[in-house]
Order: sequence, then C-alpha cells, then structure tokens
Amino acid sequence: MNRTWTRLLTASLMSLMVDAHAATLLVGSYTDGDSQGIYRYHFDSQSGRIDPAPQQVVKSVSPSWLVLSADHRLLFAVNETAQGHASSFSVGGNGEIKPLNQVATQGDEPTHASLSHDQRYLFVANYAVAADPGGSLVVIPVAKDGKLAAVVQQARHKPSGINPERQAGSHVHSVVLSADGRHLYACDLGADKVFIYRYDGASPEHPLSPALPASVALPPGSGPRHLLFDAKGTHAYLTLEMSAEVVMFDVQDGNLIERQRLALTDRQEAAAKAGGGLHLSADGRFLYVSNRGTANEIVVFSVGKGDGQLALLQRRSVEGDHPREFALDPSDNFLLVANQKSNQVVVIRRDPRSGKLGETVQALSQDAPSDLKFIE
Repeated sequence: MNRTWTRLLTASLMSLMVDAHAATLLVGSYTDGDSQGIYRYHFDSQSGRIDPAPQQVVKSVSPSWLVLSADHRLLFAVNETAQGHASSFSVGGNGEIKPLNQVATQGDEPTHASLSHDQRYLFVANYAVAADPGGSLVVIPVAKDGKLAAVVQQARHKPSGINPERQAGSHVHSVVLSADGRHLYACDLGADKVFIYRYDGASPEHPLSPALPASVALPPGSGPRHLLFDAKGTHAYLTLEMSAEVVMFDVQDGNLIERQRLALTDRQEAAAKAGGGLHLSADGRFLYVSNRGTANEIVVFSVGKGDGQLALLQRRSVEGDHPREFALDPSDNFLLVANQKSNQVVVIRRDPRSGKLGETVQALSQDAPSDLKFIE
C-alpha cells in the first residue's frame, strides 16, 4: 500500500471515530432575555464537551420543551407564553432544523408535550399561571408531513385549593404516555392528582377518554410535576414539586399503585423544596432527580432490580441556579444540566457502574436554557 492510500485510509478511520463520538444537542430556552429560541450544538460524547459555537439558532418564542419524533426527523416545541402555541419543525439528515407551522394550544403557558406512539397526536400540558381559567390538557393532530392541526380535544381538572397561592386553579405540568402507549397521564400540580386517560388513535375527534380509575391522588399540597416510566412499563416515578419528593409506583392495567415516597432534601424550609425533572439511566439501574430552589441539586437513587424501589446514593450540586431540566448523553457517561437562572448548561461526568456523578467537565454559557434533547 502506497503512502497516499495509507494517508486516505487513516483520515477515513479518524473521521469514522469522530462520527462515532458525535451527537447533536438541542437546547430549548426562554426568550425573555438574550436567547433567540432553539440552539443546535455539537456534543462530543468521548470528551463530554459541547462546542461553544452553535451549529444553528432557530428563532422561536420561548420554546421551553422539545419533543422529537421516533425517527428524529420531526421536532415539536411548546411556546411557553400567555396564549400559548405549539410549533413543528423538520430535522434534516445533517441535523438542520426548518420550521413547518405553528398552532394555538388554546391555553396559557404550555410547559410540556409528548407524542403518541403512532405519531398521530401531540399532547400538550397548558400550565396556565392564572387560576382562571386555569390549566388544561389538549390534543393536537399531527399530519404525516409533521404539520400540526387545530386542537381537537381539551380536558380541564378541578384544583385542590390546598395552597391558595399555587393551587387555586388547575396547573397541568406534564403529559406522559405509558410504555405501551395505551394510556396518557396528566400531572396536575394544582389538583394534587395524576389524571389517567385511555388513548384510542382510531377516534380522531376524541382520542382520549377517562380511565378507570380516572386519577391517582397525591398528598394535599404536594404538587405533582413530572412522571417517568421504566423501559418495561412495570414501574413509574413521579416528582412532587411543592413537597420535593419522589414517588415510586407499580403499574397495573394502567393504574398507578404507590409503593414508596422519598424526600429529595432533609431541609425543611419551603425555599429548598422545588422538585423538577427525572430521568433513568439507559440500563435502568439508577434514577436522577432534580431539586431546584435553594437546594439546586441532582439527587441520585439506585433502582432495585425487580421491585423498582429506590435507595438514596448521592446528592450532587448542579453548580448553578434552577436546574429546569437535565439529560443523560447517548453514551450515558455524562449528565447535562440546564441551569435556567444562572444561564448555563453544565456537563457532569457520570460513572456508569456506580451511578454516581463526578467532576464538572464544562459550563457552557447559554441564556435561560430550559430543555435538552439529543439527536444521535
């Protein structure tokens, strides 16, 4: 083999090695300050570093939550503003994002969304800061080309009123599908309940109907926020924002049966209690939960094999303020935190064997980050 071919082969192998460690990171944000919308970055899963120069900036008003289709060819965002909207985008083979269309969510301050398993509907949680008319769950059809249609169904819930400042109205904070896609769960912070709906994609005008039972009650004033199912769908985990707790459930025929409830902090002051997002490691052995407020930590739990029960392993500072959301990278070797109020995305090294979080690798300046999603 001559030197020219050797150089070409070496360059080709090096390129393949670089590609093997490359991932695209999408950052949603709030645009009240300097941010312009959705940022697309290059992430190196070998070094754990984000290239500080964004590959693309997609102008959108406060795209605070991002949803990718199963094939990563479509991207959806909720625009968290009064009189909220949902936006649809196409994602090219090179990761380039192009806008498709936008529709009203018929509610205020949408904070979360999820896509049905058959990709036919986008479910949106209208949080709604104002108690009147309060929050709601809405159903938005998705066409084959990814464009959104007008809302076809809306559901509202009765608030608990336990906390007169935060629970005078319904506040749907997240909408999550079961692992098999047959049920949808709406976590209502204002109602202290998780509402359960059956999903039927063959009913275009009313794809959701109340399940039996129609809801699961949580402690008064606890404020359910985010729900997560394990890969098999046999266990689920829920954060309670106002009481800063995590709840573990068994899942039986769509119903949630509480088995365990653990505090995220030992501190008693209300300012230290602000439970947030939660994610499982790829192998399902560890659960990571954020607690914001004055705590500003990621709390790490081991997950019991078989029974799914949790045991506290670690509390790790996020080295910033208000971890709105976080994500594990595709290699599962790094955890990235969107520190909304300190304007940073912080990358923390993770030990896959012990589950514990280690050194901080990088703190990327990013105005008001709110959500993180990876395109592999």
